Amino acid sequence: MSDRDQIRDFLVSRRARTTPESVGLPAGAANRRVQGLRREEAAVLAGVSVDYYTRLERGDATGVSDAVLDGLSRALVLDDAERAHLEDLIRSAGRAIRPQRRPPSRRATSSVQRVLDSITTSPAFISNSRLDLIAVNPLCAALYSDLAEPTGAAMNLARYTFLDSRAATFYRDWDEIAEMTVALLRSSAGQDPYDKDLSDLIGELATRSNTFRTMWAAHHVRRHTSGRKRLHHPVVGDLELSFDSMALAADSTLDMTVYTAESNSPSADALTLLTNWTTATPASNMSGTSGVR
Repeated sequence: MSDRDQIRDFLVSRRARTTPESVGLPAGAANRRVQGLRREEAAVLAGVSVDYYTRLERGDATGVSDAVLDGLSRALVLDDAERAHLEDLIRSAGRAIRPQRRPPSRRATSSVQRVLDSITTSPAFISNSRLDLIAVNPLCAALYSDLAEPTGAAMNLARYTFLDSRAATFYRDWDEIAEMTVALLRSSAGQDPYDKDLSDLIGELATRSNTFRTMWAAHHVRRHTSGRKRLHHPVVGDLELSFDSMALAADSTLDMTVYTAESNSPSADALTLLTNWTTATPASNMSGTSGVR
């Protein structure tokens, strides 16, 4: 899709999602022909003319100021991730020359791998903006044992989520994980629309998964810095883990994610059991992998 198409579809989807009541307008007649806000209502709330707003929804984002972005964010009730995504789309559409961005890294340095390996009581991994899982510590290799590739290549978390039937058992809240995965890829696509590998990945998922295609059309975006995941491991059973993700200062294209369990909880006991199982069952295919499938 072109930059203009992405701006159009994102704004239309956000306007359709926004109800009059959510922005302080009367609901009006029950037979409103438009789902969500009318263009005229969105324009008034954003503080721009209807003609200008209509041009924006057609993808013409020429000369959009911070004040207009503020107005759009207020009118369409955009959260921080959605506002950042819209800025990315507008910035990309306004470039006359395709930017030379650094592509997402395909491997972690040996020093970063040593950092991962030094984390012995929590699963930890390194991923890039395409959700390529490019380096893990031994405990993470055991946790994500289903992701191991016979070739030793790193797995992609989005492919696993949508194209591997085992993911529906591993992720106890699969629907939530799937929506989060799509929203992360949508955000990455807005930040770097010229990443061919990312475009190829999205095309593959859309072709092979009806669910992905439907979720992608919703245009949701989000940040993925902390939260909780409920997992089911084939050896140690159910776990409920907190996760925290942080960008690597030495390589902004990579994030480190660490899972932790509350002290003295069943999940902490399960991680201890998994650690013991890892020691007794060495050499997971994923441990210390690099590269991308």
